[in-house]
Amino acid sequence: MSLFAEPKVDAHCHVLDPARFPYAPDVAYRPAGQEVAPLEQYEQVMAAYGIRHALFVGPNSGYGLDNGCMLDALARGAGRFRGVAVVRNDIAREELQRLKQAGVVGVAFNATVLGVDHYLAAGELLRLVADLDLFVSLQVEHDQLLALRPLLERSGARIVFDHCGRPRAGGGVGQPGFQALLGMAKNGRTAVKLSGYQKFSLQAPPYEDARPFVQALLDAYTPDACMWASDWPFLKSPVRLDVGPLLLQLERFVPDAADRRRIWWDTPRRWLGLGA
Repeated sequence: MSLFAEPKVDAHCHVLDPARFPYAPDVAYRPAGQEVAPLEQYEQVMAAYGIRHALFVGPNSGYGLDNGCMLDALARGAGRFRGVAVVRNDIAREELQRLKQAGVVGVAFNATVLGVDHYLAAGELLRLVADLDLFVSLQVEHDQLLALRPLLERSGARIVFDHCGRPRAGGGVGQPGFQALLGMAKNGRTAVKLSGYQKFSLQAPPYEDARPFVQALLDAYTPDACMWASDWPFLKSPVRLDVGPLLLQLERFVPDAADRRRIWWDTPRRWLGLGA
């Protein structure tokens, strides 16, 4: 079977459709041009590359706290999709339950945009996330995790790290924030997305300098807690990217076919609650 035909789950991508769902007026960044990403375009990507399911992550760009575009994609997906919602720290339990009923399986914590202090005040939200068996889709960079780790560890919530934890480019696997990420593998309720190399690499694609970070994550988490993700449509990418080369890159990083199947099929289906 062709690598592109093997069944996959894309564990981090976005839908942005300003023609049907106008952007919020107060967002700092408004995706445009090739970053505009309606569901119909992503479905063509799915068909080309064997992607059977996807996790749509609500972007801070364009929509802020408005999850309407993502929820519309879930409703039209016939069970193929799950969602991560962007919510207020003080969201009511009932509202979070309604999001879960609509196919939301996690909430987004993006410290790279909103800062660490914003989430240090999110203890009650973490309690709700744990109680409702959702997870936190956490985006940190450099050493931001050091301040957040105690809160996350105490919470009992499941955590999924976006984009390999976005280590400091050129800092090596020994940098404190990345070591904290590796350490969280021991709690048994944390997973990581192998994605977003352009956010921490010093090289052009195929981002060979990401290999030591990916290998360290595979060693710590194993393929049973690692998921592949495209990050389509590659918001703010400094270079042009495409899904096909990213899949070939994972084949280079993970040459064993059985391990790859766990990373882009078995593990995400279990974490995202996707049936057979």
